[in-house]
Amino acid sequence: MLRKYLRRVLPSHQSIRDNRYIARFGRHLQHPNLWHLNRRAVAGGVAAGLFAGLIPGSNPVQFTAGALLAISFKVNLPLSALVTLYSNPITIVPLYLLAFKLGQLALLQSGGEFPAMALGLEGKGFMEWLPAAMHWLGSVGKPLLVGLPLLAILLALIGYFVTDWAWRLGVMWQWRQRKIRNLKKKSLS
Repeated sequence: MLRKYLRRVLPSHQSIRDNRYIARFGRHLQHPNLWHLNRRAVAGGVAAGLFAGLIPGSNPVQFTAGALLAISFKVNLPLSALVTLYSNPITIVPLYLLAFKLGQLALLQSGGEFPAMALGLEGKGFMEWLPAAMHWLGSVGKPLLVGLPLLAILLALIGYFVTDWAWRLGVMWQWRQRKIRNLKKKSLS
């Protein structure tokens, strides 16, 4: 049902090929899987978007990274860009905390907690605040630097396999419903 709706709303392949802005990029944006709604393209688009969503930066950076990943792996491009929106101002702190913890685990560090920023520097000058901020970044840096790519890869793998599994489950459910309808038609005849 969702697929039928999306097919009706999304542009056709011919309109994409004929679009003058897309035509400038040549064949790179005309690969069918970039716009198809099939199991592998959708699952790959979700994975690319989940990976790109953890790239530090604002949404345009993440959209661009998601689109480049989609083009590179030939997966659904609009979905890849859309899925990057899971990292937003509300979710970024828990995601980065999880990445920090994952980085600590990968580095076999037992630091326990996320280092707190020194709040006792209020009212102090920039020259006193800057070294404390740099020290805090240094204490967070290595686990976060290791944890972010690990979390991005982990989320991409989970997203790919969950989407693939859900797609297969949906197809099996539709087949079963079709079989039940056909049996009812035969029994009524």
